[in-house]
Amino acid sequence: MSMIRDLRAAVRPQLRKDRAPYATYDPTRDATATAVVDCAVYRDGRRVKPAVDGAVLTPHDAMLQVRRDGGFAWIGLHEPTEAEFAGIAAEFGLHPLAVEDAVHAHQRPKLERYDDTLFTVFKTIHYVEHAELTATSEVVETGEVMCFTGRDFFITVRHGGQGSLRALRHRLQDDPELLAKGPSAVLHSIADHVVDGYIAVADAVQDDIDEVEIDVFSQPGKGSPRGTDAGRIYQLKREVLEFKRAVSPLLRPMQLLSERPMRLVDPDIQKYFRDVADHLARVQEQVIGFDELLNSILQANLAQATVAQNEDMRKITSWAAIVAVPTMICGVYGMNFDYMPETKWEYGYPMVMAGIAAVCFVIHRTLKRNGWL
Repeated sequence: MSMIRDLRAAVRPQLRKDRAPYATYDPTRDATATAVVDCAVYRDGRRVKPAVDGAVLTPHDAMLQVRRDGGFAWIGLHEPTEAEFAGIAAEFGLHPLAVEDAVHAHQRPKLERYDDTLFTVFKTIHYVEHAELTATSEVVETGEVMCFTGRDFFITVRHGGQGSLRALRHRLQDDPELLAKGPSAVLHSIADHVVDGYIAVADAVQDDIDEVEIDVFSQPGKGSPRGTDAGRIYQLKREVLEFKRAVSPLLRPMQLLSERPMRLVDPDIQKYFRDVADHLARVQEQVIGFDELLNSILQANLAQATVAQNEDMRKITSWAAIVAVPTMICGVYGMNFDYMPETKWEYGYPMVMAGIAAVCFVIHRTLKRNGWL
């Protein structure tokens, strides 16, 4: 894999000549970059206050403090442009391929190593609340969190309106002993936070599937339209597929972080990745089960619609058979022949009508007894 990355790095520079240069850095750009959500230096598990109260710490100043006094810098960005991220990428020596993925987003979950930096991509999932599940309801909303883990820095690049890390940062700041483990502790906390979100969404989606399942297999009311649940089932299946795309590819990176020794991951933190991988495996099993269950529900719904159509056809055929009797008799006696039985008889008309009624009654009772009506 490293050979492939080196080959890609050798081929792509020509394509990047027209882009913002990653090798140049302008410290003044950080002060006005709106993409930087938070920037802080942590030493011994505690956030270092700026030298001047109320001053805004830039990524450049944070890195200077880290190189001078130790600790690590944690920089959070939200949907940075290529120009906004260029300086930070040059300052921290981030690989151009990873920078390109972080800026343009729409990546599948993965774990890649570039020299002394780990690049991790997480898909965040948010459950969209809805009063009633319809054929156009949005059930899950996705976002992305890209993480650059170095020896003395941790950079997060977030895309999408969901998945804010502000509460997570505050929670970590309240646990200096864990934060003292360095950037790998932050990486584990983000992975655990994302997977916990998967668990909550899986429980909510389970409720939606249960609701659809009850509606499909419950006895339809009188006059209720048949087959109206197919659109809801298909929409829910699409949303589960999007959920699956976020969960399944992440399992292998979590297993690597929990099983393979890495210089950038503290051995004490690596043990906790195993717990994250276990939770993720459980969510993956749930999502696969959701997909299979929705397939079964959809097939059952289609089968019910087919059975209902067959019942309708049987009823139509039964009534056609009943109507055929008076049609035949009336058709025979409607012909203009001079010599026909009972045409001159006084009781001919009542007898024909009584015969028609009797035959129709017998046919109706027979079809009713056989379940056709």
